Amino acid sequence: MRPLYPPTPERSAELRRRFAEEARSERPDLSVLCLLLGAEADGALDEAGLDSAQMELDDLAGQLPYRPGGPRAWAVALRELLGERYGFRGTPGDYQRLESSLLHEVLRRRRGLPILLSVVWLEVARRAGAQVYGVALPGHFVVGFGPADDQVLVDPFDGGRLLTGSDAELLVVGATGAPLEQSMLTAADPLEVVQRILNNIRAWAAARPERTDVALWGVELSLALPAHPARLRFDRAQLLVQRGDFLKGADELEAYAEVVGAVDEATADRIRHKAQAARAMLN
Repeated sequence: MRPLYPPTPERSAELRRRFAEEARSERPDLSVLCLLLGAEADGALDEAGLDSAQMELDDLAGQLPYRPGGPRAWAVALRELLGERYGFRGTPGDYQRLESSLLHEVLRRRRGLPILLSVVWLEVARRAGAQVYGVALPGHFVVGFGPADDQVLVDPFDGGRLLTGSDAELLVVGATGAPLEQSMLTAADPLEVVQRILNNIRAWAAARPERTDVALWGVELSLALPAHPARLRFDRAQLLVQRGDFLKGADELEAYAEVVGAVDEATADRIRHKAQAARAMLN
């Protein structure tokens, strides 16, 4: 496994500027956002590497049949190309690897989490002209082809297997214990996809207390998205304190307490006490 090293501070600042700019554009590009995210994790991913990943997606799209037919024909064509010919799929072990959430590494390894494999399917199919979209089922991301009344679902994690209605139901029941609802089958927009990827990265880091570096950039990229939970500001402040930046962490805790105080003074007081404790660590 190739070790991942962070980019320089100057490179990181540039990547984050471009990430925020793309996220706030009229039509955010999913592949661009995923690759900029990957470059924040992997300092070896330079501009040539970013271009190479985009060219690989273009090349894969060029290998699809020209307008293969309806939604099912598109789904089968993508399965044959990506799942069967090139071997893109996932394994249980992929959940333990940060690389499984990085698009350039998923393209290199042909392994990844369901959502990143779905990004490959989405970007290749979109370039070829398919009506394709991500479907954010609870606990398992899949890909949809065609309109709602003729929808075909595929599971890229399982090599692009076409899903029946009962297959999708089983995925949702297995993840939540609740039945599949029609509202779960709607298209996820690019920013929703990126936010879910960042949630996965933060969950990966949370299980590894020594990787607060990953947790911090995961939170900071999430904060760069136009819509994000306010609590992320608290999470960022806590991470700064954990990483020894007590003064900045305390300042951010106090700023967040002011926001929370407007609706919940008791919680705001608890946050202020955390800030005081962080400042005390400077002594």
